[in-house]
Amino acid sequence: MPATHEVTNQVPVLTGHDVSDDPALLEGLRREGAGWAEPELRELGRLAGSEQAQEWGRLANENPPVLRTHDTVGNRIDEVEFHPHWHELMRTALANGLHAAPWADDRPGTHVARAAKFLVWSQVEAGHGCPVSMTYAAVPALRHSPELAARFEPLLASPDYDPGLREPSGKRGLLAGMSMTEKQGGSDVRANTTTAVPHGSEYLLTGHKWFTSAPMCDMFLTLAQAPGGLSCFLLPRVLPDGSRNRMHIQRLKDKLGNKSNASAELEYDGAVGWLVGEEGRGVRTIIDMVNMTRLDCVTGSAAAMRYGLVRAVHHARHRHAFGAALIDQPLMTNVLADLAIESEAATTVAMRLAGATDRAAAGDEREATLRRLALAATKYWVCKRAPVHAGEALECLGGNGYIEDSGMPRLYREAPLSSIWEGSGNVAALDTLRAMVKQPDSVEAYFAEVDLAAGADARLDDAVAGLRKEFADVDGIEFRARRIVETLALVLQGSLLVRHGTAAVADAFCASRLAGDHGGAFGTLPSGVDTRAILDRVA
Repeated sequence: MPATHEVTNQVPVLTGHDVSDDPALLEGLRREGAGWAEPELRELGRLAGSEQAQEWGRLANENPPVLRTHDTVGNRIDEVEFHPHWHELMRTALANGLHAAPWADDRPGTHVARAAKFLVWSQVEAGHGCPVSMTYAAVPALRHSPELAARFEPLLASPDYDPGLREPSGKRGLLAGMSMTEKQGGSDVRANTTTAVPHGSEYLLTGHKWFTSAPMCDMFLTLAQAPGGLSCFLLPRVLPDGSRNRMHIQRLKDKLGNKSNASAELEYDGAVGWLVGEEGRGVRTIIDMVNMTRLDCVTGSAAAMRYGLVRAVHHARHRHAFGAALIDQPLMTNVLADLAIESEAATTVAMRLAGATDRAAAGDEREATLRRLALAATKYWVCKRAPVHAGEALECLGGNGYIEDSGMPRLYREAPLSSIWEGSGNVAALDTLRAMVKQPDSVEAYFAEVDLAAGADARLDDAVAGLRKEFADVDGIEFRARRIVETLALVLQGSLLVRHGTAAVADAFCASRLAGDHGGAFGTLPSGVDTRAILDRVA
């Protein structure tokens, strides 16, 4: 090779590491009652960091799914073809219980263990997390009809990945999707016009769904207008007699990111559906599914932050400029430490909410009440921070970060999705206010939680006091909703870090997020922050 091609000062490829080697994640796992799952998490983390798994993720995105509407002789088949590595990603996710497995496991901490694994494995590839997450979330909604739950829940919780169109009861495992959004309504699902006409013990659905997530799933929860009002239905793709249900894929969406996963427009032409819950209570039924996917929106955003942070720090440790490693340059140190604080805060609150999910599932009403408000606020804020975090992490790699080979562009395109999922920022903020009004005990539970850190940091105490004043001023509260919900999320994160985090991270969080002005970009931490101690926690 000519001397002009000697390569120096380039960063080695990040591979062969343990993705689960994340102090905030492991501490949260143990604290929230799932320390027993650490060996499993570590094994998954080593696979996630392997060159093999990274190739699975890369090729699944570079070879997106393809819709086959008809076979060679013109029969309607509505099949979606995926790259083989998509199936490897799915097979690994289900084998590790990232889907509905916790609902079939009564050990304490099962939802926490599942959230931790979801956070680790999502860093390999985020798109396949969509059908995994919806399968997890479908179970609570399905339980509104005990007969349907008894019939399908064991297969939804099965660790066997069994793709392909076949009658559900004859498969080793099932995946469930969600199909709610219509053209005219978007997040306003009460504007849905799809109709459901009773037909014996079943209903026949007719209408168009503008967004159907993961149309290759075996069954879908959907909303339609029945005689008694908007209702929830379960639609199988293959009927018990082996015939295909009349739900036709019109096209796959050409999305900004999430390329490995298929999202589609579906036409229901007298499709058979089974009522879930009661007629007229469709929103209340399917909201149980939405509330579970919210947790994965937070966890997935925390995963994105950790992915970007680790790569930014890895680059800065190996890249030199102006006579020193980038990580030792004061301004870069400020940026990286700020990114690390955001990542730790997101992971810590995600694990706390996973713990609340576990305890709520076990019948703890107080934890369920806290979760209602805290999860809505956290979903708004953490998912809003993910795209900004991804952009700054990408910039830490300079021009190399803008190149597809780095993996950062895929992260950047993927990052906005969780904020949009099940309702954009405004929907999440307004839902938080709705929880405050309809369930005032959720406000009491929230303040009881953050008050556990009372007296530990004056800046946190001041933020809590200010938040109480905001709640007392109801005039124009909807106009101020985003600011209030942002503060709710920040105060919760701050209280958790003060109680459970390291002193350096907690101090820097309170100094930058709760006191004064954080500034318009990352890298605006105030003087006196122990950046070295913060960055030492990044593997």
